[in-house]
Amino acid sequence: MEALQYPIGRFHWAGKSTRDDRSRCVLIIAAPPSVLRDAFAGLNPDQLDVPYRDGGWTVRQVVHHYADDHMNTYVRFKLALTEETPLIKGYSESAWAELPDARCGPVEPSLQLLAALHERWVMAWESLKEAEWERTFVHPVRGSVSLDHLASLYAWHGQHHVAQITRVRERNGWNHSG
Repeated sequence: MEALQYPIGRFHWAGKSTRDDRSRCVLIIAAPPSVLRDAFAGLNPDQLDVPYRDGGWTVRQVVHHYADDHMNTYVRFKLALTEETPLIKGYSESAWAELPDARCGPVEPSLQLLAALHERWVMAWESLKEAEWERTFVHPVRGSVSLDHLASLYAWHGQHHVAQITRVRERNGWNHSG
């Protein structure tokens, strides 16, 4: 079950990143909208509604979660840059995934949102001065999170969800022609 839920492994923070590490993370963050689109290209509506694992979200819910979570995190990123150590609000990812737009809605709006959001977010990541990588927000569960840590986490997050989709395709023999 662990391998299905975390196909690339759980996120592990290695500690303060180098400039090269951060550049790699930003490049990974820049790719998700197109990589995500490619991951489920050709799937029909019934296939989008198949869970990526027993008891897990459907492919459709994973796509919508990706957009919802990155949208929330973009706001957290901006708060960290404009306020001193802001306490951010958490949200129930599982409750959001059960809302009608995530459960049944078309995935295209989430892909469009991600494309625009990531274009803005990458521009912001690339403009950070060295000291700004150390800016933090306080998460109600994780505690203090630096932008350095956040870059690493969201590089992993995007790859994590794309892998969930590609693995369900592989397990079900759904090639890219549908």
